[in-house]
Amino acid sequence: MKKYWERLWNGLVKENPVLVLMLGMCPALAVSTQAANGIGMGLSTLAVLVLSNLVISCLRKVIPDQVRLPAYIVIVASLVTVTELLIKAYLPSLYEELGIYIPLIVVNCIILGRAEAYANKHTPVLSMLDGIGMGLGFTAALTLAGAIRELLGTGKIFGAQLLPEGFGMTIFIQPPGAFLVFALIIAVMNAIGIKTRQRKLVESGCDGNCSLCASAASCDTKSAEEKKPDPDRKDAKGGEQK
Repeated sequence: MKKYWERLWNGLVKENPVLVLMLGMCPALAVSTQAANGIGMGLSTLAVLVLSNLVISCLRKVIPDQVRLPAYIVIVASLVTVTELLIKAYLPSLYEELGIYIPLIVVNCIILGRAEAYANKHTPVLSMLDGIGMGLGFTAALTLAGAIRELLGTGKIFGAQLLPEGFGMTIFIQPPGAFLVFALIIAVMNAIGIKTRQRKLVESGCDGNCSLCASAASCDTKSAEEKKPDPDRKDAKGGEQK
């Protein structure tokens, strides 16, 4: 049970695709002008993530390695097309708001990244949970950024007026505002001590795995020097070390 919860928590916080891994930044910056847009884009991506991870995990032993990336793209493109048609049919206003960014889910690096890094190597259940965790993390990041930008830019959240009429710093609903808001959220995460695996390695060293450590070369040099015999050292019988 622990590994299942770990998959969800991993995508939400530890490896949040937007705030930690910096993936999917193009739609994150473009559609997060409103909280509602963030939820719509996030849930669309979540649906594609879960279904693509499930299908790819089920077919991981069938798809040849030579064509696995084209196969992933075909699977993801099919799911995105279905998602786009459903949104266009049942949520036309959201479809107009998101526009080109819905079909661009096909090339979202979060989708292909999780397919290659996780779904291709794990069981369908774990792959689905990984997709849910990453999708929820993506949705949470877009919704939070959209709410902050909408509040500071228009004084509203989900259309409800929370700040006085006429309040609004228009920079926050423009492209520069997206960079400012995401930088603020990431700074707060770092300030309250949310640690990723990469940050732990920086703080605690390579933990025995020198291939992950930036000082691997110095580690190898130090080990070689320690193994090198010392000509001035004598053995227990008083003779020189051989």
